[in-house]
Amino acid sequence: MSASKVMAASTTPTPNSLSVHHSPNPCHDLPALTGEVAVALSGGADSTALLLAAQGAYPGRVRAIHVNHQIQSAATAFEQQCQQMCAQRGIPLHVVRINVERGPRQSLEAQARVARYRALAQAAQEQGIATILLAQHAQDQLETVLIALSRGAGLPGLSGMAPTFKRHGVQFVRPILHVNDADLRQWLDDEGVGYIHDPSNDDQQFTRNRIRHQVSPALAAALPQMAAAAARSAQHIAQAQRLLNDLAALDAQHTGIPPQIKPLQTLPAERQSNVLRWWLAQTPDATPSSAQLSALMSQVSACTTRGHRIHLKVGSGHVVREGAHLSFVAKAPGA
Repeated sequence: MSASKVMAASTTPTPNSLSVHHSPNPCHDLPALTGEVAVALSGGADSTALLLAAQGAYPGRVRAIHVNHQIQSAATAFEQQCQQMCAQRGIPLHVVRINVERGPRQSLEAQARVARYRALAQAAQEQGIATILLAQHAQDQLETVLIALSRGAGLPGLSGMAPTFKRHGVQFVRPILHVNDADLRQWLDDEGVGYIHDPSNDDQQFTRNRIRHQVSPALAAALPQMAAAAARSAQHIAQAQRLLNDLAALDAQHTGIPPQIKPLQTLPAERQSNVLRWWLAQTPDATPSSAQLSALMSQVSACTTRGHRIHLKVGSGHVVREGAHLSFVAKAPGA
């Protein structure tokens, strides 16, 4: 992430200007939720529009959480923008400051994302918040699907960002994956609501930013409904993946968990592959590549004698044979 000066897209409005409404907030169609609700607020257009919609949808139950990664020189300005905006709207704001350290073979961006979710979840648990709303929109989903396509991903990757998920014991919801980014910004500008432009989003050393600045404009010009269509396709793919998961769970009743080799060999190749992926997905850092899964299936097929040994690299560990069944052995800490 680059260290650049924060740029305000518009002047922060006075409380009087906020009372003038020209059109509905594009984020207004929010799900019914119980308990306290928080919005992960960066100060950007997307989370600002979502916070204002949430304030109307869940009166008296909305808080904002701002995570200051302390990476950019403008981080303090981002935090101040969030404080000013929440103070004007009467929305309680909780600020969490974190230090992000890059791990081995991990990008700073990835580390920041992991630390952000952990910080959000901890803040929610401390304040008794039931649900955190995230402001990813249709263009974000399109970028995610395009990145997955470029990597040859399967259904889990092509299904994009999940609309709901649990992490660190807290429920996260992405309620505006169908909303167009341009509509959000237009509404905020029409209402005179200030927001921040994050200059790190202009840094094209990141794949997502290159797609945003180079690919997405061309797609929007040629196929104006591409983002909305990709969001619908991601929903269909996610539904197909859920069905595959259900089938894997049924097949696992036949193979056992961890999988018994002989029952596994009786399954057709596609269902064998599916149940193996499903089993490995239950364990952190065990997700196999296509090549690793293909090699594992070949070994399972060839395992017809008592002395046949299986010891294959899968994810960050190994799948091994232990008697009649397979087992995943995680990489030893520090190894």
